[in-house]
Amino acid sequence: MESLENLYREGNRLISEDPGLRKEAQAELVKLQEGDTGNRLIWERINSISLAAFDEVYDLLDIRFDETLGESFYADKVEAVYEELERFGISEESDGAMVVFHREHSRFAEQPFIVRKSDGASNYATTDLATLKHRVENFQADEIIYVTDGRQRDHFEQLFLTAGKWFAANESPLPSLRHVWFGTIMGEDGKAIATRSGDPVKLLELLHEAVRRARAIVTEKNPDLPSEEADEIARITGLSAVRYADLSQNRTSDYTFEWDKLLALEGNTAPYLLYAVARIHGIFRKIGLSPGEGEEAATPFETDGEKALARRLLFFAPALEQTLRELRPHYFCSYLYELAGEFATFYGQDKVAVDEPEIRSRRLLLCSRVLAALETGLSLLGIPTLTKM
Repeated sequence: MESLENLYREGNRLISEDPGLRKEAQAELVKLQEGDTGNRLIWERINSISLAAFDEVYDLLDIRFDETLGESFYADKVEAVYEELERFGISEESDGAMVVFHREHSRFAEQPFIVRKSDGASNYATTDLATLKHRVENFQADEIIYVTDGRQRDHFEQLFLTAGKWFAANESPLPSLRHVWFGTIMGEDGKAIATRSGDPVKLLELLHEAVRRARAIVTEKNPDLPSEEADEIARITGLSAVRYADLSQNRTSDYTFEWDKLLALEGNTAPYLLYAVARIHGIFRKIGLSPGEGEEAATPFETDGEKALARRLLFFAPALEQTLRELRPHYFCSYLYELAGEFATFYGQDKVAVDEPEIRSRRLLLCSRVLAALETGLSLLGIPTLTKM
């Protein structure tokens, strides 16, 4: 994979220096899209290497896909897009290319949305339109969410405008189209995160480094833990720390990546939330009960700590609804952090293992409900939990 990345960088350098080489590369792309056997064999090999590298990351993060359709899947579907856009009078020719202008739009009146390049090659606009058509016809999609970085905002705005006109001309209902864009991850030097040599940080290497650092912390905190158990705690903690660090930020803002901060056991971090979950499991272990047991004699909440924690639990559903409505996971992360903090305050003020059965029952009930909320919430974020740390 590293060799492919080096070839990509070198190829970009060469075509930027030599316009002739750029034309050759463009001609090879057209040949590939037309099914040239030699180019297709090279492309299939590159695909195989790339997908294996992607799968290594996805497996580590326990990410699964129901269906994966690459851009090439739509190669035989772009002609239908060209034909319909032209027939409905949505597209026009400009300098040999097929384009769509949105003259009613202040920014895109003179900025073309290129659907087919002048050399006949398709591009992202073409395949994005073909993909949209395929998803509506085959998946009956009523909502489609596109996740990219913020540099693609103009592309998706033009795509959605074009799709609106296309579907209206076809008298077809247009799904809800939403672009979920994100900012840049910055290093501590205030620049886009990179290695010491200036190269982009590879996600796989970053994830392995997170696990390594988490393992060192686990060893320091619990030197007597069996090695296998320590490895599992480090794996879950390290991977969760990276995932949560990203999800807990407002996705449209840039943020600074700091190892010490994301692995800290204090603050709005995955280790803090994982520790809160493990702590509640520890309460039940110490009492000799499982979560959900021992609640039978519970009476209405009385202390300020009990009432505050119970009120905080009521905000689980609204926090989740806001997250789904705005597609901003940091709202839900903030809620889980606040819930864990409220539990810490409650636990510091109100002892759980008391002799009075009604007091003990209602506090066990609160412990159980907080545990369920934290474990469910972290699961929704793709983060597994631990019963011990």
